[in-house]
Amino acid sequence: MVRFDPDTLPYYNPEFERKVAIVTGGNSGIGWYTVLHLYMHGFTVYIFGRNSNRVNKATNEITTEAKRRYISLNAKIKKDGTPNIENRYMGNINYIHADLADLKSVEHACKKFIKLEHQLDVLINNAAVMALPYEITKDGFELQMQTDYISHFLLTMRLLPLLKRTNGRLINLSSLGHILELWYWPMNQTWNFKPNMIFTWFRYAMAKTALIQFTKMISIKNPDILCLSIHPGLMMNTNLFSYWTRLPIVGIFFWALFQIVSYFFGVSNEEGSLATIRCALSEDLCYESDNGKYFSTGGVESRPSYVANNLDDAASTWIWTIHQLRDRGFEI
Repeated sequence: MVRFDPDTLPYYNPEFERKVAIVTGGNSGIGWYTVLHLYMHGFTVYIFGRNSNRVNKATNEITTEAKRRYISLNAKIKKDGTPNIENRYMGNINYIHADLADLKSVEHACKKFIKLEHQLDVLINNAAVMALPYEITKDGFELQMQTDYISHFLLTMRLLPLLKRTNGRLINLSSLGHILELWYWPMNQTWNFKPNMIFTWFRYAMAKTALIQFTKMISIKNPDILCLSIHPGLMMNTNLFSYWTRLPIVGIFFWALFQIVSYFFGVSNEEGSLATIRCALSEDLCYESDNGKYFSTGGVESRPSYVANNLDDAASTWIWTIHQLRDRGFEI
């Protein structure tokens, strides 16, 4: 993995240059570290999550960790004189309830945010579920498809005017798992077959492919905002795999498998967040040359699968999504 130092990215003084970001699912995993770094760079960060207790706990942990890091950095400065941390300010963290498995909840969260803020500099669609048993949400979508893609589509379109007002950035977290969609599958394909441990990954791949396609389409339609998609890395020590590790008997096998994969190929949650932070803050990225691109672990430019990169397929996914939302009363 190509490593870089987040301290090289811009810092903002909230008193003079207010920056606002949203991170869905920012209370755990790589989202936790994404919020931490944005907070330490002076951002006002809104965590969109469904559990207030977990978000409040995460907020306390993040602010405590940020203070610890500043103390450690100050101690280093006193010892060797570098680096310089002048003009570095911590922002603040807020919570808005949003359940991605409920489109009305997403709509309500957007309305609440718009009442509170008149700008949005960075929207990070981070939250996701992975490889779950087949389940249909109250809105009639497969759970992974709605949580990982459709709800983020709705959220982004509702907040698009605020992003355009600031020429902001849209960061969509996809996954290397999108490559399992070997050819373009119809969006109404549910893969509701047995064994679930195989076909659940096809459902996951469809959702993550759709998110990359969405990124490409919205970048074309809105060249004044920077739209990027990311594969953050293989993070095995995450709650996303808790379903598999808790299964009776075979859960031990999956736990051991994930530990092996993590040892040889995995990255930590903080390392996984670096791609997001780099794409959100780097001044080396620009609208003219980078819009719609796909990045991998550490923020390295990469190339998604043929299906994810195909504009005809992306347009089909876009049209399907618009019609599905309209059928449920959500005009885009």
